[in-house]
Amino acid sequence: MNKVLLIDDDVELTTLLQEYLAEEGYDVATDTDGRAAIAAAAGNSVDIIVLDIMMPRMNGIEVLQRIRKLSQVPVLMLTARGDDVDRISGLNLGADDYVPKPCSPGELAARLRAILRRASQSVVGTSTDTLKAGRLVMHPGNRTAEWLGEPLELTGTEFSLLEVLARNAGQLVSKQDISKRAFGKPLTPFDRRIDVHISSVRQKLGLREDGQSWIQSVRGQGYQLLLD
Repeated sequence: MNKVLLIDDDVELTTLLQEYLAEEGYDVATDTDGRAAIAAAAGNSVDIIVLDIMMPRMNGIEVLQRIRKLSQVPVLMLTARGDDVDRISGLNLGADDYVPKPCSPGELAARLRAILRRASQSVVGTSTDTLKAGRLVMHPGNRTAEWLGEPLELTGTEFSLLEVLARNAGQLVSKQDISKRAFGKPLTPFDRRIDVHISSVRQKLGLREDGQSWIQSVRGQGYQLLLD
């Protein structure tokens, strides 16, 4: 049973979501204070955190920043509908996905299943293989990676996305293919998740000797991981 921590100061909403998710087979705890999420991340006591951005005392963005200093536990953000700034900020800081409020319990449950599935198994290939692409080494079985011989810290979503590019290293992969293979769903219009996650992975890989990114983009088409 996956353990979910739901952080939101809207008690009525959290009660509704908690009851629904419990019926879906999740072990759900709730809290109104983001500090509970930080403690859970530090103690590795939950499988995923659902975090509202707009909260008193400490907002969700600040909480996410602190969580990512401690843990790569999956985090799904609850954002105000239409607020692209908060969504992009959350993804840039390592959130795995977001759901705009008000959200239906069914939509939230579906997003949780998708994130947890990505976190627990490889999106392609077997669970025991080692994937090598140039200077990148990935271990889908335990979802760890090394870059230039050093551990590469990736969120679950970043790992899934980079794995798709690594399995097609040197080739252009369309955004639609990335979305289907890494996230298990088709890309929707105006969805910037892939672009934001790619930006984060680029920062972690650094630049090539020629000053270019290791992940090249072809405008309107997709992305390509370079080998050399």
